[in-house]
Amino acid sequence: MVHFQHIEYLLALALVPLMILLYVFVLRSKKNTIKKIGDPALVNQLIKDYSPAKFLIKFILIVTAFVAGIIALANPRMPKGTTIVNRSGIDVMIALDVSKSMLADDIKPSRLERAKQFIERLIDKLPDDRIGIVVFAGRAYLQMPLTTDHSAAKMYLSSATPDVVPTQGTVIGDALKMCYAAFNTKEKKYKSVVLVSDGEDHDKTAEKVTKAMAEEGVMINTVGIGSPEGTTIIDPATGVTKTDAEGRPVITKLNEKELQSIAANGNGLYELFTNTNDVVNGIDTQLKKMGQHSITENSLVNFKNFFPWLLGLALILLVAEFFVSEVKKLAVVKKIIIKKETAALMAMLILPSLLFAQNSNTLIQNGNYAYNKKEYDVAVDNYKKAADKEPANETAQYNLGNAFYKKGDAEEALKAYDEAIKFSKSKSDQSGSWYNKGVSLQNNKKLPESIDAYKNALRLNPTDEDARFNLQKALLQQQKQQQQKDQQDKDKRKPKDDQQKDQQPQYKNKDQQPKPQPSKMTKKEAEEKLKALLQQEKNLQNKLRKVDAASPDKPEKDW
Repeated sequence: MVHFQHIEYLLALALVPLMILLYVFVLRSKKNTIKKIGDPALVNQLIKDYSPAKFLIKFILIVTAFVAGIIALANPRMPKGTTIVNRSGIDVMIALDVSKSMLADDIKPSRLERAKQFIERLIDKLPDDRIGIVVFAGRAYLQMPLTTDHSAAKMYLSSATPDVVPTQGTVIGDALKMCYAAFNTKEKKYKSVVLVSDGEDHDKTAEKVTKAMAEEGVMINTVGIGSPEGTTIIDPATGVTKTDAEGRPVITKLNEKELQSIAANGNGLYELFTNTNDVVNGIDTQLKKMGQHSITENSLVNFKNFFPWLLGLALILLVAEFFVSEVKKLAVVKKIIIKKETAALMAMLILPSLLFAQNSNTLIQNGNYAYNKKEYDVAVDNYKKAADKEPANETAQYNLGNAFYKKGDAEEALKAYDEAIKFSKSKSDQSGSWYNKGVSLQNNKKLPESIDAYKNALRLNPTDEDARFNLQKALLQQQKQQQQKDQQDKDKRKPKDDQQKDQQPQYKNKDQQPKPQPSKMTKKEAEEKLKALLQQEKNLQNKLRKVDAASPDKPEKDW
């Protein structure tokens, strides 16, 4: 469906009725002048070479050229829909373990960071393959469906942390099921899963799921991250070593046996992470053994613009008007010279608009090329020039925001997204700008603003699951911040007597310490008091165990 990019320019069409009134006024003025001159026969003899019909034709040509020029400035355009892109490759779902055990630093800087590094290198090795990402801990979530947009895949990968999954633990079976659901179930070839985990599985359904997927033609490769000796986990919420229910430090170890079993049952390869390039080459070689099939997909193209055709029409009409003379016979060299100057002046007024619009599109295309090559400084420069030339160009502003985000300049990115939102003509485009603004705000710890941005994105596009997921994540982070603030406020309100006790000097010698007051409680009363306290503690533990037993969705372990 055709729509206008700059609909506000169409207001200039209001001048057309004024031009028609002016034309009528000129005709009446000529008639009145003829009457005032004198003898009608003499006047008709003097103007016998004048042609009213040609004068009308010239007027129509000029008005039509004006209308075509105004419509061209408004830039009518229509979505090109989709273009079919054919490529040869396979579908690869990457299942990334983001449980707290992946924060262990037996592989520096951490298991999770090295896993991300491996996946990013692997994506670069699969330029023609479709990539999807599933993150999992106590539950599995589809982070990104299968796509050839590898830049988007890397962006989603960079935001994968234990915070994106509210339920902690490790359930490999659920992650494999989620990967299988993302595939085209009609095909039984050219599908693979790359599972990146430390293998510390708290749910023993992985083997059964793996065999079922292998029967459906899915190859499952596994990469083990961690060391067999294991290490402790630093809980990011508290900053101290994580302990189990009995208060002992949790030691997380690489479970190679589990990952090897999954790879064997899934007709795939197990790789122990040692060196990033070696593991990437090993998995890439294994994937190439599957062969490749032709992948046909729809690639969205922005718009088909009609302004060049309209500007060309306006120019042709002006040239035609130049060759139409108001007189019937007389050669009027002087008039021709004037017309040439008028045509040149009109061309000078219209052609810059054409070149201006073409130049903006060229700058955006140059920016896109630099962006895809990760030359974000060059991309920013081109997008900024396009935005300066045409501030209402929503594409330039949106792409400028993305380039600033990649550079790490959050403030400039937010300004560009605001401009894109301001000039967006469709709800989907505006929703996308709100979503990207929310991501930038969330990454800069501006949670209330990011929550508002995600809500605006969902109001415009209620089906945006990514915005819904990030909104939930931001709300959880805000809740955690509020809890920390409440604890700090509680510490500040600590009674002065307690603060004074904390600030009392410590005595170095036993003799200098204050002597304890003799207890007024008898020995028997003390024993009964202690017994009652122990019974209360026992009752509380029993109650907690019953609550845990009544929560089947809660994982047994949260790392």
